[in-house]
Amino acid sequence: MVTNQIRFDDGAAYERYMGKWSRLAGETFLDWLAPQSGLRWLDVGCGNGAFTEMIVERCAPVSVQGIDPSEGQLAYARIRPALRVAQFHLGDAMAQPFSDDAFDAAVMPLVIFFVPEPAKGVAEMARVVCPGGSVAAYAWDMYGGGFPYAALQAEMREMGVEVPVPPSPGASRIDAMRDLWAGAGLDAVETREITVQRTFTDFDDYWTAILGGPSVGQQLAAMATEDIELLKARMRARLPADASGRITYSARANAVKGRVPN
Repeated sequence: MVTNQIRFDDGAAYERYMGKWSRLAGETFLDWLAPQSGLRWLDVGCGNGAFTEMIVERCAPVSVQGIDPSEGQLAYARIRPALRVAQFHLGDAMAQPFSDDAFDAAVMPLVIFFVPEPAKGVAEMARVVCPGGSVAAYAWDMYGGGFPYAALQAEMREMGVEVPVPPSPGASRIDAMRDLWAGAGLDAVETREITVQRTFTDFDDYWTAILGGPSVGQQLAAMATEDIELLKARMRARLPADASGRITYSARANAVKGRVPN
Protein backbone atom coordinates (compact mmCIF):
# COMPACT_ATOMS: atom_id res chain seq x y z
CA MET A 1 0.00 0.00 0.00
CA VAL A 2 1.39 3.38 -1.02
CA THR A 3 -0.10 6.70 -0.13
CA ASN A 4 0.90 10.18 -1.20
CA GLN A 5 -1.00 11.93 1.55
CA ILE A 6 0.36 13.03 4.91
CA ARG A 7 -2.28 12.55 7.57
CA PHE A 8 -2.25 13.81 11.14
CA ASP A 9 -4.77 11.71 13.05
CA ASP A 10 -2.84 10.31 16.01
CA GLY A 11 -1.78 12.95 18.52
CA ALA A 12 0.30 10.55 20.61
CA ALA A 13 2.23 9.23 17.58
CA TYR A 14 2.84 12.78 16.42
CA GLU A 15 4.13 13.68 19.88
CA ARG A 16 6.78 10.94 19.68
CA TYR A 17 7.65 11.80 16.09
CA MET A 18 7.61 15.60 16.06
CA GLY A 19 6.56 17.06 19.42
CA LYS A 20 10.10 17.14 20.83
CA TRP A 21 11.51 18.65 17.63
CA SER A 22 8.72 21.24 17.65
CA ARG A 23 9.56 22.35 21.18
CA LEU A 24 13.30 22.48 20.51
CA ALA A 25 12.81 24.83 17.57
CA GLY A 26 9.95 26.60 19.33
CA GLU A 27 12.14 27.64 22.27
CA THR A 28 14.49 29.54 19.99
CA PHE A 29 11.56 30.90 17.98
CA LEU A 30 9.85 32.34 21.06
CA ASP A 31 13.13 33.81 22.32
CA TRP A 32 13.41 35.56 18.95
CA LEU A 33 9.83 36.85 19.06
CA ALA A 34 10.31 38.12 22.64
CA PRO A 35 6.56 38.71 23.05
CA GLN A 36 4.97 40.79 25.77
CA SER A 37 2.78 39.08 28.35
CA GLY A 38 -0.99 39.43 28.37
CA LEU A 39 -1.52 38.92 24.63
CA ARG A 40 -4.36 37.21 22.79
CA TRP A 41 -2.70 34.37 20.86
CA LEU A 42 -3.76 32.29 17.86
CA ASP A 43 -1.91 29.06 17.02
CA VAL A 44 -2.64 28.18 13.38
CA GLY A 45 -2.23 24.48 12.64
CA CYS A 46 -1.87 23.83 16.36
CA GLY A 47 -1.93 20.05 15.90
CA ASN A 48 -1.63 18.20 19.18
CA GLY A 49 -0.81 21.37 21.11
CA ALA A 50 2.96 20.99 21.45
CA PHE A 51 3.64 24.63 20.61
CA THR A 52 0.40 25.88 22.14
CA GLU A 53 1.62 24.49 25.45
CA MET A 54 4.79 26.56 25.13
CA ILE A 55 2.75 29.73 24.60
CA VAL A 56 0.81 29.05 27.79
CA GLU A 57 3.88 28.17 29.83
CA ARG A 58 6.23 30.90 28.59
CA CYS A 59 4.19 33.88 27.40
CA ALA A 60 1.58 34.55 30.12
CA PRO A 61 -1.18 34.97 27.53
CA VAL A 62 -4.56 36.46 28.36
CA SER A 63 -6.09 33.94 25.96
CA VAL A 64 -4.98 31.23 23.53
CA GLN A 65 -6.93 29.71 20.66
CA GLY A 66 -5.81 27.00 18.28
CA ILE A 67 -7.13 25.89 14.91
CA ASP A 68 -6.37 22.63 13.09
CA PRO A 69 -8.04 20.39 10.48
CA SER A 70 -7.49 17.17 12.49
CA GLU A 71 -9.95 16.29 15.23
CA GLY A 72 -7.61 13.52 16.38
CA GLN A 73 -4.82 16.00 16.96
CA LEU A 74 -7.14 18.45 18.72
CA ALA A 75 -8.38 15.69 21.01
CA TYR A 76 -4.80 15.16 22.18
CA ALA A 77 -4.27 18.91 22.64
CA ARG A 78 -7.36 19.17 24.84
CA ILE A 79 -6.03 16.62 27.35
CA ARG A 80 -2.72 18.41 27.94
CA PRO A 81 -3.05 19.72 31.53
CA ALA A 82 -1.50 23.08 30.68
CA LEU A 83 -4.00 23.67 27.89
CA ARG A 84 -7.20 23.68 29.91
CA VAL A 85 -7.12 27.46 29.51
CA ALA A 86 -6.94 27.22 25.72
CA GLN A 87 -9.75 26.87 23.20
CA PHE A 88 -9.44 24.68 20.12
CA HIS A 89 -11.34 24.79 16.85
CA LEU A 90 -11.60 22.42 13.90
CA GLY A 91 -10.87 24.57 10.88
CA ASP A 92 -8.83 25.63 7.86
CA ALA A 93 -5.83 27.96 7.94
CA MET A 94 -7.00 29.50 4.66
CA ALA A 95 -10.51 30.35 5.95
CA GLN A 96 -10.27 31.02 9.67
CA PRO A 97 -13.48 31.28 11.74
CA PHE A 98 -12.41 34.43 13.56
CA SER A 99 -13.35 38.08 13.21
CA ASP A 100 -10.95 40.79 12.08
CA ASP A 101 -8.49 42.12 14.69
CA ALA A 102 -9.36 39.33 17.16
CA PHE A 103 -5.77 38.58 18.24
CA ASP A 104 -2.55 40.32 19.19
CA ALA A 105 -0.29 37.55 17.88
CA ALA A 106 -0.72 34.70 15.40
CA VAL A 107 1.82 31.94 14.88
CA MET A 108 2.03 29.08 12.38
CA PRO A 109 4.50 26.50 13.75
CA LEU A 110 5.75 23.81 11.32
CA VAL A 111 2.67 24.26 9.15
CA ILE A 112 3.15 26.58 6.19
CA PHE A 113 4.30 23.80 3.82
CA PHE A 114 1.06 21.93 4.53
CA VAL A 115 -1.13 24.87 3.47
CA PRO A 116 -2.20 24.35 -0.17
CA GLU A 117 -2.25 28.11 -0.80
CA PRO A 118 0.25 29.60 1.66
CA ALA A 119 -0.51 33.20 0.67
CA LYS A 120 -4.12 32.71 1.75
CA GLY A 121 -3.02 31.35 5.11
CA VAL A 122 -0.71 34.30 5.75
CA ALA A 123 -3.37 36.77 4.62
CA GLU A 124 -5.84 35.19 7.04
CA MET A 125 -3.39 35.54 9.92
CA ALA A 126 -2.86 39.18 9.02
CA ARG A 127 -6.62 39.70 8.88
CA VAL A 128 -7.37 38.31 12.33
CA VAL A 129 -4.46 40.10 14.07
CA CYS A 130 -5.03 43.68 15.22
CA PRO A 131 -2.96 46.63 13.97
CA GLY A 132 0.48 46.57 15.54
CA GLY A 133 0.16 42.85 16.27
CA SER A 134 2.61 40.10 15.32
CA VAL A 135 2.33 37.43 12.60
CA ALA A 136 5.07 34.80 12.67
CA ALA A 137 5.96 31.26 11.61
CA TYR A 138 8.73 28.71 11.55
CA ALA A 139 9.02 25.70 9.28
CA TRP A 140 11.56 22.99 8.52
CA ASP A 141 13.79 23.87 5.58
CA MET A 142 12.38 21.14 3.35
CA TYR A 143 14.42 22.04 0.26
CA GLY A 144 17.61 22.63 2.19
CA GLY A 145 17.59 19.23 3.93
CA GLY A 146 16.55 20.65 7.28
CA PHE A 147 13.62 18.30 7.93
CA PRO A 148 14.43 16.13 10.98
CA TYR A 149 13.75 12.90 9.09
CA ALA A 150 15.23 13.90 5.74
CA ALA A 151 17.85 11.13 5.91
CA LEU A 152 15.20 8.50 6.60
CA GLN A 153 13.08 9.70 3.70
CA ALA A 154 16.11 9.71 1.40
CA GLU A 155 16.91 6.09 2.28
CA MET A 156 13.29 5.05 1.75
CA ARG A 157 13.26 6.69 -1.68
CA GLU A 158 16.55 4.96 -2.55
CA MET A 159 14.76 1.68 -1.81
CA GLY A 160 11.93 2.61 -4.16
CA VAL A 161 9.41 3.57 -1.47
CA GLU A 162 7.22 6.53 -2.37
CA VAL A 163 7.41 9.05 0.44
CA PRO A 164 4.72 11.74 0.42
CA VAL A 165 5.62 15.41 0.29
CA PRO A 166 3.54 18.28 1.66
CA PRO A 167 1.59 20.36 -0.87
CA SER A 168 3.76 23.49 -0.56
CA PRO A 169 7.33 22.51 0.35
CA GLY A 170 8.75 25.60 -1.35
CA ALA A 171 6.92 27.85 1.11
CA SER A 172 9.48 26.93 3.78
CA ARG A 173 12.38 28.55 1.89
CA ILE A 174 13.52 31.63 3.76
CA ASP A 175 13.15 33.87 0.71
CA ALA A 176 9.67 32.50 0.02
CA MET A 177 8.60 33.18 3.60
CA ARG A 178 9.88 36.74 3.37
CA ASP A 179 7.95 37.25 0.13
CA LEU A 180 4.75 35.78 1.62
CA TRP A 181 4.91 38.13 4.61
CA ALA A 182 5.63 41.15 2.43
CA GLY A 183 2.86 40.10 0.04
CA ALA A 184 0.38 40.09 2.92
CA GLY A 185 1.22 43.73 3.59
CA LEU A 186 3.07 43.09 6.83
CA ASP A 187 5.67 45.56 8.09
CA ALA A 188 9.08 45.08 9.73
CA VAL A 189 9.53 41.63 8.19
CA GLU A 190 12.51 39.69 9.53
CA THR A 191 13.77 36.14 8.92
CA ARG A 192 16.28 33.83 10.55
CA GLU A 193 17.46 30.23 10.60
CA ILE A 194 17.00 27.98 13.63
CA THR A 195 19.23 24.91 14.09
CA VAL A 196 18.45 22.39 16.82
CA GLN A 197 19.77 19.00 17.96
CA ARG A 198 17.86 16.07 19.38
CA THR A 199 19.36 13.09 21.19
CA PHE A 200 17.78 9.62 21.18
CA THR A 201 18.85 7.19 23.90
CA ASP A 202 19.63 4.51 21.31
CA PHE A 203 18.55 3.34 17.85
CA ASP A 204 15.43 1.65 19.24
CA ASP A 205 14.37 4.98 20.75
CA TYR A 206 14.80 6.61 17.32
CA TRP A 207 12.91 3.82 15.56
CA THR A 208 10.02 3.95 18.03
CA ALA A 209 9.75 7.69 17.40
CA ILE A 210 9.33 7.29 13.65
CA LEU A 211 6.74 4.50 13.80
CA GLY A 212 3.38 6.11 13.25
CA GLY A 213 4.97 9.34 12.07
CA PRO A 214 2.54 10.98 9.65
CA SER A 215 5.06 11.40 6.83
CA VAL A 216 6.45 7.84 6.92
CA GLY A 217 4.28 5.66 9.17
CA GLN A 218 1.96 4.20 6.54
CA GLN A 219 4.86 3.48 4.21
CA LEU A 220 6.82 1.71 6.93
CA ALA A 221 3.79 -0.37 7.88
CA ALA A 222 3.45 -1.52 4.27
CA MET A 223 7.07 -2.58 3.80
CA ALA A 224 8.13 -6.24 3.85
CA THR A 225 10.04 -7.44 6.91
CA GLU A 226 13.29 -7.91 4.98
CA ASP A 227 13.03 -4.39 3.58
CA ILE A 228 12.46 -2.97 7.05
CA GLU A 229 15.59 -4.73 8.29
CA LEU A 230 17.56 -3.35 5.35
CA LEU A 231 16.25 0.15 6.04
CA LYS A 232 17.23 -0.17 9.70
CA ALA A 233 20.75 -1.22 8.72
CA ARG A 234 21.08 1.71 6.35
CA MET A 235 19.83 4.13 8.99
CA ARG A 236 22.21 2.76 11.61
CA ALA A 237 25.04 3.54 9.18
CA ARG A 238 23.74 7.08 8.59
CA LEU A 239 23.08 7.82 12.26
CA PRO A 240 26.10 6.48 14.16
CA ALA A 241 25.78 6.19 17.92
CA ASP A 242 28.23 7.45 20.51
CA ALA A 243 29.96 5.23 23.07
CA SER A 244 26.77 5.13 25.18
CA GLY A 245 24.59 4.20 22.21
CA ARG A 246 22.98 7.62 21.95
CA ILE A 247 22.16 9.12 18.57
CA THR A 248 22.32 12.90 18.16
CA TYR A 249 21.69 14.84 14.98
CA SER A 250 20.51 18.25 13.83
CA ALA A 251 17.53 19.76 12.04
CA ARG A 252 17.10 23.25 10.63
CA ALA A 253 14.06 25.51 10.36
CA ASN A 254 13.46 28.90 8.78
CA ALA A 255 11.51 31.54 10.70
CA VAL A 256 9.76 34.75 9.76
CA LYS A 257 7.97 37.52 11.66
CA GLY A 258 6.20 40.73 10.73
CA ARG A 259 3.82 43.33 12.12
CA VAL A 260 0.33 44.27 11.03
CA PRO A 261 0.45 47.95 9.96
CA ASN A 262 -1.17 50.48 12.27
